[in-house]
Amino acid sequence: MSSTELPSVPPANVLPRVTPAGLEEGERLRSVELPGITLTVRSRPPAREGLPPALYVHGLGGSSRNWSALMALLGGVVDGEALDLPGFGDSPPPDDGNYSLTGHARAVIRFLDASGRGPVHLFGNSLGGAVSTRVAALRPDLVRTLTLVSPALPELRVQRTAVPTGLLAVPGVAALFTRLTREWTVEQRVRGVMALCYGDPGRVTPEGFHSAVREMERRLLLPYHWDAMARSARGLVDAYTLGGQHGLWRQAERVLAPTLLVYGGRDQLVGFRMARRAARAFRDSRLLTLPDAGHVAMMEYPDTVATAFRELLVDTGKLEGRAVTRTDAAERAGGEASDMGAGG
Repeated sequence: MSSTELPSVPPANVLPRVTPAGLEEGERLRSVELPGITLTVRSRPPAREGLPPALYVHGLGGSSRNWSALMALLGGVVDGEALDLPGFGDSPPPDDGNYSLTGHARAVIRFLDASGRGPVHLFGNSLGGAVSTRVAALRPDLVRTLTLVSPALPELRVQRTAVPTGLLAVPGVAALFTRLTREWTVEQRVRGVMALCYGDPGRVTPEGFHSAVREMERRLLLPYHWDAMARSARGLVDAYTLGGQHGLWRQAERVLAPTLLVYGGRDQLVGFRMARRAARAFRDSRLLTLPDAGHVAMMEYPDTVATAFRELLVDTGKLEGRAVTRTDAAERAGGEASDMGAGG
């Protein structure tokens, strides 16, 4: 994308100071400088020493805050960190402007290599699911288990509701959208995003809505916001066109880590029909289907997703510390039922 399509994006070292994203109780933020990128990482103190590490990767237009609820629920079984991909959340743009899927995957790999925390329990949603799939395929040594919530894997027949998001990849569309929506209030923008991403936007609490409004206000102050969105969308579309060993479905088949797949029946961005194909592609998979969930099940039904992850640890013998049975896991999550089926 040329610099003329969107308002000029200044170099990272002269970006304006914007108030960092909000923190949930017990969370903390830190900045990690790596070659070519600076990443902001959200974490919370583990329940005890020695817990295995986990890393959470958000989707297009999201941030590490998308994982706050699930990260808190899993604090007793993993030592979790959630990162802001380059250009999202509180992470500045990458020095080379590379927002391709490979560029984002490289950022995750650099962080894991530098931190020395691998192998981790790796979580990804949407774009982050595609990124995490590539990381798990290319660097199996870094991944203990893989949990994908509505992963953005290639679809032959894209849902009509997903088309506007895909169009961000077309040069000039982001700038056009910016002009057409100039009069929209922040509240209108947030309601639109929630209507698209949630199966039932009514599940969002007033506090959650106001928090999302503050986050949207902050994002819109960033001069590179739409540039990061558009280039990342283009990078994802480009990845869909790759064949051979670089194709995402072929890479899914190469993943060795036990995999939990989570799909929402009301997802307007990733087709629910893709759930069974994904379960066949990932060789050691379990499938959790949530008929009433949308695109961000870890935000709508965090208890249920947490229960399914604990069951994955039990099934694969990767639960460390005190043994937890399926019954224990269900009771911790408030007894919410999960539709678990074995992937093929």
